[in-house]
Amino acid sequence: MDQKANQEQVPVLIAGGGLVGLSAALFLSRYRVPYLLVERHPGTSIHPRARGFNIRTMELYRWLGLEEAIREAGRDLNKSMGIYTAETFASAELDLLKNGLPEQLKQAAAGMFKQAGALSPVAGNRCTQDVVEPVLLGEARRQGGDLRFNTELESFEQDEAGVTAVILDRASGERSTVRSRYMIAADGAKSGIRESLGISMEGRGAHGNHINIYFQADLRQWVEGREFSIMNITHPDAPGMLVSINNADRWCYHVSYFPEAGQIPGEYTPERCRRIVETALGIPGLDVVVLSALPWESAERTAKSLQAGRIFLAGDAAHVMPPSGGYGANTGVQDAHNLTWKLATVLNGTAGPALLATYHEERHRVAAATVLQAGRMADSGMLRIMNVIPDKSAPAPADMLAVMLGYRYTSAAVIGGSAGEPTIPAELEPKAEPGTRAPHVWLLQDESRLSTLDLFGGRFVLLAGPDGTAWREAAREAGRLLGVDVAAFLIGDGGELAEETDGDFARSYRLGAGEAALIRPDGFIGWRGAAADGTARGLADALARLLCRA
Repeated sequence: MDQKANQEQVPVLIAGGGLVGLSAALFLSRYRVPYLLVERHPGTSIHPRARGFNIRTMELYRWLGLEEAIREAGRDLNKSMGIYTAETFASAELDLLKNGLPEQLKQAAAGMFKQAGALSPVAGNRCTQDVVEPVLLGEARRQGGDLRFNTELESFEQDEAGVTAVILDRASGERSTVRSRYMIAADGAKSGIRESLGISMEGRGAHGNHINIYFQADLRQWVEGREFSIMNITHPDAPGMLVSINNADRWCYHVSYFPEAGQIPGEYTPERCRRIVETALGIPGLDVVVLSALPWESAERTAKSLQAGRIFLAGDAAHVMPPSGGYGANTGVQDAHNLTWKLATVLNGTAGPALLATYHEERHRVAAATVLQAGRMADSGMLRIMNVIPDKSAPAPADMLAVMLGYRYTSAAVIGGSAGEPTIPAELEPKAEPGTRAPHVWLLQDESRLSTLDLFGGRFVLLAGPDGTAWREAAREAGRLLGVDVAAFLIGDGGELAEETDGDFARSYRLGAGEAALIRPDGFIGWRGAAADGTARGLADALARLLCRA
């Protein structure tokens, strides 16, 4: 019998059903690309792990229609504010203004929140991974996705036309073969796919090894109305970091262990973990139940390549970073967003295969730069678990908004832009240049409020002022010539979309008379056109270049 006849056929195989894999699945669904996701565990994460989603990630989940569901899932944690330091939890004075943050961080945080409100239609959101993943999985299943948990990727091989994988149903023991055009490796920091491909990691390496103790203890009477995010505990018998999960009866306590001294994770039995937590809390007689204990390594590493043929690394498989800044999971979700529109356009025949190479070009630079920024934050000593001595002479980390929203892409899928600009600037200064995130501006449509960001996703979008009538016809004709969906909007007095505040659009996008901005499906500016470019041929040439078409 022909073995190929028994193979399942799917455009994209996703290995890994965590935050990044599930996000990739949902993005592909929006692009109407069928996929198969396999995850070796029987369900979503039972451990909190990631605890927050920044502005950019929440913009992406807004596009998926999941913003409110994720906010609701994080309702209890979202009240958390401040980083404290105390010998024990019981001895801490939970006064945010007095003790919650160093003065310079208080000022920076206040400025960041004020600025962020003008930069995006959404705010960041605290929410743990174990409650977000079921939201993503539920939506993916509702949309008819093929998601198989308790199913392991046993082996794979690729050729010029695709990837052949053997998967194991761990419940039945049955093996089957899947043939896909492309594969996304979202299988975590210890990625077996990355290792099989022989892709090495580079960076500063480890900051330390830790045990994440997830436990139950009712602390409501101490924290209600004074909810906090993190508490550095300095007790000599149980130093570590207490992290809120729901500000009530779910918490994590991180402690360090030292392999160089012969210590191993297996030594941290439930009983030992319970004693450590009791000491750190300092409340005699409190009922403490250890739910799980997970070893993890804080490190700065980026894969040397995010692509090997038809296989792409995303999330922790592509980069690991210290938890300072909370950039890790967010960077992974944004990897998936960058990759999936490119896979979709290549699979539907509107882009050339060379477009896929821009995934590594764009995301590797951003990932490496973000890993560096997370490391610099760790070097500040803000989180005692990092076991570092603060170095006041070390470079200061970039502004957090710059890391979240200010990163820029340079690749064949970007035309123009300023040469020599850093991938992540020290401070956020939106310039609306090619390779940067298209700015948010509030607009009005039939008295309904919407953001420019609501216009993007799944297609190319051309934005021009009310004097850009020629651009609308050029977009229609260029789209017809190339078989590409191009939407055009004229914004301002006389256009189909009005500005909530006069002049905001032209100022934010820095458009002069007759100029236009071409936005890629991922919401990044791909090209800026002058009045003289406003022809079907000029726009078609730009689109063809962005899509890497010969």
